[in-house]
Amino acid sequence: MGLTGGIGSGKSAAADRFAELGVPVIDTDQIAHQLTGPGGAAMAAIAQAFGQQALTADGALDRAAMRQKIFSNPDSKHQLEAILHPAIYDESVRRLQAAQGEYAVLVVPLLFENERYLPLLARTLVVDCDEQTQIERVMRRNGFAEQGVRAIMAAQLPRNERLRRADDVIDNNSGLAELRLQVDAKHGYYLANLVNAMF
Repeated sequence: MGLTGGIGSGKSAAADRFAELGVPVIDTDQIAHQLTGPGGAAMAAIAQAFGQQALTADGALDRAAMRQKIFSNPDSKHQLEAILHPAIYDESVRRLQAAQGEYAVLVVPLLFENERYLPLLARTLVVDCDEQTQIERVMRRNGFAEQGVRAIMAAQLPRNERLRRADDVIDNNSGLAELRLQVDAKHGYYLANLVNAMF
């Protein structure tokens, strides 16, 4: 099952609850951080493509330097994605195949924007909240200015399109307790209806 949602929607909180319920959770953002951490599997290719200035002293991706490079040279963004996206996908597939459980959850922030993951999934679940709530949550959590949050949201699929494409939706306008109850209900539904389906 694929889990997604806009920035600040509550994807991580939903994924955490699935994990508490014993469901294997594979998070593509976590895989990306592991691939680009000290000694990560993608770092040799990144160093070859961008030079040692793209690395921190401990051999991890220098995210601030790469953000600046991508900002000043859009081709660099495509070059970095060409290294990372196939590696993230391959590791996601490996972990899905190794997952032990009735079903697994694959967390992909840009699930509908990057459609390569969709053939792996039996269903898609969107965590949703209204846009002002998204903005306030990200400003509070990350310390971003409103303009910065809106820019990130503008690069993602519009909310109404994400909802249109979802098989299932969790409404996260009411807080963590309500979110967890909805995850519990979805878990029960998936166990009853989707066991033995391909995840």
